[in-house]
Amino acid sequence: MTRLQRITNCVLTSGDQALLLQKPRRGWWVAPGGKMEPGETIKESAEREFREETGLNVSDAELRAVSTIVIMDQGQPVDEWMMFTFQATSFKGQLFEQSPEGKLEWKQIKNIAKLPMAEGDAWMFQHVLNRHGLLYGTFYYTKEFKLISYRLTPEFA
Repeated sequence: MTRLQRITNCVLTSGDQALLLQKPRRGWWVAPGGKMEPGETIKESAEREFREETGLNVSDAELRAVSTIVIMDQGQPVDEWMMFTFQATSFKGQLFEQSPEGKLEWKQIKNIAKLPMAEGDAWMFQHVLNRHGLLYGTFYYTKEFKLISYRLTPEFA
């Protein structure tokens, strides 16, 4: 039986850049975020997690992607996450010199697709940074986080 975790994250964009976080474990780049706390709305969670990891307060976060992430082992689901991805364009506060979760860095939007990251995150960033509306996705991974299969709505051409 799998356990379901609820995760929120936020892509902060400013001009032609986005603020990303490089996690030390794999060296992968992600949108700052983390686990929801009991009773939080997904927006409250995304704003809180972003503040805890960056030092910045975002106020205009909008939901841009909802993803189901399923970890498979020997053909069986062993873990499942729901990830709610927001995008914000305005912020207040002082960016942490060092995040408790890894290295923060403003990256050129045009270069983000070349960064090391989970394959599902690559689809999410492509949508959030270049398209309008909501993306719905389901991603199946091995325990080593190799992508097995995925579905996206709307589909990418």
